[in-house]
Amino acid sequence: MAFMICRNRVRDFDRWKRVFDSHAEAHRAAGLRLRGLWRGIEQPDQVFFLFEVDDVERARAFVTDPASARAGEEA
Repeated sequence: MAFMICRNRVRDFDRWKRVFDSHAEAHRAAGLRLRGLWRGIEQPDQVFFLFEVDDVERARAFVTDPASARAGEEA
């Protein structure tokens, strides 16, 4: 079993969360299962999330795909 920990800086958490949630199906298709999501207490613009990963190579392909980067920039 593998896990992927991610950290993002966001300008507007509520907007970011809506965009993040709208990509839930893409996450599932990439073999990623969200296991936790947290915000920084002293730095609420920092978001941390943990995915359980079915296939490391598929997960790597997903996070390095330019479309995924654009989705992150949307937020």
